[in-house]
Amino acid sequence: MKKSVIIGIAAVIVLIGILGSFTITYDDEYKLIRRFGKIERVETESGIAFKIPFIEKADAIPKNIQLYDIAPSDVITMDKKTMVTDIYVLWHVTEPLKFAKNLNCSVINAEARINTAVYNSMKNVIGKMTQSEVIMARDGMLNDNIMKGIGSSIDQYGIELVSVETKRLDLPSDNKDAVYERMISERNQIAATYTAEGASESQIIKNNTDKDVSIMISNANAQAEKIIAEGEAEYMNTLKEAYSDAGKAEFYSFVRSLDAAKASLKGENKTLILDKNSPLAQIFVTK
Repeated sequence: MKKSVIIGIAAVIVLIGILGSFTITYDDEYKLIRRFGKIERVETESGIAFKIPFIEKADAIPKNIQLYDIAPSDVITMDKKTMVTDIYVLWHVTEPLKFAKNLNCSVINAEARINTAVYNSMKNVIGKMTQSEVIMARDGMLNDNIMKGIGSSIDQYGIELVSVETKRLDLPSDNKDAVYERMISERNQIAATYTAEGASESQIIKNNTDKDVSIMISNANAQAEKIIAEGEAEYMNTLKEAYSDAGKAEFYSFVRSLDAAKASLKGENKTLILDKNSPLAQIFVTK
């Protein structure tokens, strides 16, 4: 019976030793193998790895992206206005050995370092901006500036920030209405200034256009007068040539007389009285 008990105990010890000789590394984690508390190696790939039972111990470190929700806090802007910020951070472990040595494999310790780095950067960034600039930077520029402010300050812990995102960026409830009214008033003043400048520019454009149109009309009238004068001069030259020869002058006078007679006989019951010496009367004289 004693022999059976001893064999059973030995079998259990062997089974525990066999089971303790292996460790499983999953896809979303790193495994640190420690020997008497000292880090011996890091398993970065998923699968089954061998370790010495009773001597080596395996610790898991998360590999996937972690979300850390930072508690809301007050930050003072450059124009001494208070803003309430509520942000969260996405981060992950990139160097498990550094993470283990500097943070003792603790996610809580990592989040404490992240909290300090993000808050200091956020305070510095917002402290260099006015309240209006902070509000207008909520489209992503503020988050980018906070990330730039953090820089490589947390690389020493073997972690990397994926992004800093703003959940809420608001005014304290006690002065929110007053600030909104002031901002609306400022925007109305800016809009009025733009409207006045636009109206002034519009009037200048209209005046310049009217001036250009007047100059164009004046030039067109001058050109027209010039053409008319040239036409009249040409007409007078034609008349001069017509009257320069006696035969042409007599024929021209005769044609003008016919035109005059034709014009006077338009309508009904018209009578044309001619002098016997008139060139027209001579037409009807029988020779």
